[in-house]
Amino acid sequence: MPEILVENNHLQALDAVERIEWALGHLPDTHALSSSFGVQSAVSLHLLTQAKADIPVILIDTGYLFPETYQYIDQLANRLKLNLQVFKSQLSPAWLESRHGQLWNNGLEGIERYNQIMKVEPMKEALQALNVKTWFSGIRNVQSDSRSHKQILETAGSVCKFNPIVDWSDRDVFMYMKKHQLPQHPLWNKGYISIGDTHTTRPMTAELDADQVRFFGLKRECGIHEMSI
Repeated sequence: MPEILVENNHLQALDAVERIEWALGHLPDTHALSSSFGVQSAVSLHLLTQAKADIPVILIDTGYLFPETYQYIDQLANRLKLNLQVFKSQLSPAWLESRHGQLWNNGLEGIERYNQIMKVEPMKEALQALNVKTWFSGIRNVQSDSRSHKQILETAGSVCKFNPIVDWSDRDVFMYMKKHQLPQHPLWNKGYISIGDTHTTRPMTAELDADQVRFFGLKRECGIHEMSI
């Protein structure tokens, strides 16, 4: 879309704070931020809540997150006074496994089915329930090949998608967290560079590259940032 191309050219010259201010002033209300509460999530959470303190923060809880992730959620929710909105599948983990087994052990097809049930469908429900018109996220180009083409401003069907730090480097993230004294995810120091569910997340080792630490290397995205509303 030509207008998105023009806006992205304009937004590239702005810093993250200016981009967020522009988005809050120009893109449709209601706004919301999604967060996985992973290793770099504190940056987007801090940026957005500094600009709009009560912005809804959407968390998709699969029921299979690491204990350290739940602790990190509580830590950041208290520190930043987050307007946390938790959504989950209609199926509990026990019910999912009773009905479908451990889908993540059934190859790529099983992983995609699991992600659809436990992540994508609850995310769609969240956006609809909160009547979200502008969806902020903290995804970045350098995180994976599948995100290398992402722009600051995009569309996800009828929803505006805004990625204010999409072009940030790992150093940018580190320096921002250091400047604002933001806590790091507890698993970062144990070698985890990307954190999702316990059953499909592995720490970085000499034998694994960045694309192999999630979903056994079969894929990198869970589907949330590829969906259309």
